[in-house]
Amino acid sequence: MDSADKKQPQVVAVIPARYQSNRFEGKPLALIKGKPMIQRVYERAKAVPMLSRVAVATDDQRIADCVRAFGGEAVMTRSDHVSGTDRLAEAVTIMDIDEHDVVVNIQGDQPLFDPAVVGQVAGPLLADPALPMATLIYRIIRPEEINDPNHVKTVFDRHGRALYFSRSPIPHQRDPDGGSPTYYKHLGFYAYRKGFLLTFVGLPEGEWEYFEKLEQLRALEYGYTIQVVLTEHDSVEVDTPADLKRAEELFRE
Repeated sequence: MDSADKKQPQVVAVIPARYQSNRFEGKPLALIKGKPMIQRVYERAKAVPMLSRVAVATDDQRIADCVRAFGGEAVMTRSDHVSGTDRLAEAVTIMDIDEHDVVVNIQGDQPLFDPAVVGQVAGPLLADPALPMATLIYRIIRPEEINDPNHVKTVFDRHGRALYFSRSPIPHQRDPDGGSPTYYKHLGFYAYRKGFLLTFVGLPEGEWEYFEKLEQLRALEYGYTIQVVLTEHDSVEVDTPADLKRAEELFRE
């Protein structure tokens, strides 16, 4: 087959959404200015021209009913998944998309994400057919995030390939008088080639992943490349009712 006959991969977004949460049960259905948070995320994704399809992957009938009520696509998945990536892999199998298509994982708790980030995270996979996975990083500007384990720090090589992700501040600043390093935090947007996504969830849990509780470390430990893309768009995550209040205030602005 010559290059003219090769089909351009489609870019599909999947939004994993769970009802159960240790810090905020029922989070996807929490209202932000009169609309459920999952609807806010879905509508932002639908506004991205490059996405050929957007779906919510959930194991909860209440979330599926909510999504279908506002006209969205919901994919029901098993309830025993260990991670959102496992749920994502089952969803794209049910959706029956091509193995070369690019799957963008949009977190269901980021109702204010800038639509531009979808193109930023999917772009490397569209440009390089050999690349299995990409994700976003943001330069930390709020000092309190450096030592906060909920903000995952990232180091990467000169070609933008991730070297490690950690809940600890990396790099460690050994000499306090030697100036301050630039810290980058990981934003939870991923793009995978569908074929790699199915390979990834079939890998055993990695040692780094076990201790840090960061599943992207599994890809690095097994030798796969994760391209990181520096974005200028931070994204507010809603993990607690206090975060929800902050998101509402930002919507008003």
